[in-house]
Amino acid sequence: MSVKKSPQTALIHTDYQAPEGFAAFPSAIHHASTVLFKNVAAMRSGDWKEKNAYTYGLHGTPTTFTLEARLAEIEDGKHCLLAPSGLAAIAMVDFALLKSGDDVLLPDNVYNPNRELGRWLSADYGITARYYDPLIGDGIGALIQPNTKLIWTEAPGSVSMEVPDLPAICKAAHERGVLVALDNTWSAGLALRGFDLGVDIIMQALTKYQSGGSDVLMGAVITRDRDLHDRISLAHMRLGMGVGADDAYLVSRGLPTMRLRFDAHDAAARKLAAWLQARPEITKVLHPAFPDCPGHEVWKRDFSGAGGLFSVIFDERYTEEQTDRFVDTLKLFKIGYSWGGANSLVMPYRIQHMRKNWQGKGTLVRFNVGLEDVQDLIADIEQAFGELNE
Repeated sequence: MSVKKSPQTALIHTDYQAPEGFAAFPSAIHHASTVLFKNVAAMRSGDWKEKNAYTYGLHGTPTTFTLEARLAEIEDGKHCLLAPSGLAAIAMVDFALLKSGDDVLLPDNVYNPNRELGRWLSADYGITARYYDPLIGDGIGALIQPNTKLIWTEAPGSVSMEVPDLPAICKAAHERGVLVALDNTWSAGLALRGFDLGVDIIMQALTKYQSGGSDVLMGAVITRDRDLHDRISLAHMRLGMGVGADDAYLVSRGLPTMRLRFDAHDAAARKLAAWLQARPEITKVLHPAFPDCPGHEVWKRDFSGAGGLFSVIFDERYTEEQTDRFVDTLKLFKIGYSWGGANSLVMPYRIQHMRKNWQGKGTLVRFNVGLEDVQDLIADIEQAFGELNE
């Protein structure tokens, strides 16, 4: 029985329901904080952990559930949780699996915000964070202590580009009952099959290739093991790790073209890296697909692509002031963090300050190769070299 409504009430309540059966390629955007239940029984029977019902917007809507399922499928995983950023996803894993008195191992080339998180865990939470040589392989077994609960890996390191031997690290870790988490952002889940190599947890910053537009912050944690997923899911809930429906839609919209874009970034980056390798201003190109990059043989064995991110080392005759001027002189390469978008980026790093045991000399500069014409990018670097050599 319909109830006669005043104009004011009609602004808020309507009897209309759109007909069922609508279908389209894009995922629908479902905005919600409050989720409506059909009745009290439905409210009491729903279980947010099982994702068999909608309970509150923070725990998911059809928009976020669909994106999680697609991301898990890409990585050949079973479960996925979204987070507001890549760093939030890392923090979610740490707080799910570590407690006071535990120990975590991180590679010395780790994403710097992950390093800062490790320092925070050590300073304020009684969790020791120790750092290991990313090329240690099965030697990591000697570093595992009785209280070591988690080993982070990054393949490759996002600045210095060493490629770790994941199967060797995972085997040594699992023999001692330790979990291994992989930051798989560099390969976007397309060029490296982490679970097949023994990894327990895969984290990605969806900010990069999945979005492709340099306009979204989001992270994901993907697992195969249900018990492990449940542990991380509790941290996800307790930390309030929600993402907005519009952002989830933007990431979903980028997925159908991600493979094409990733391959285009890869092809252009290899051309540019090969050209830089022949330049007298550069002493080393740190690109995992190139033989002189540390861990290249592992990359050949485990990876099927490379994406658009690599670094170079300038000849030590150039001062930091000169290489900074080189970066400032670039026109098409904009100065900025991140990667995976259409626009090319450049970033100089004080690698000697970041890495305690860094032995190299010369300034490190990282390039993200976008989707511009690679010859135009080469011309841009060439004109900046001219400024460097004046």
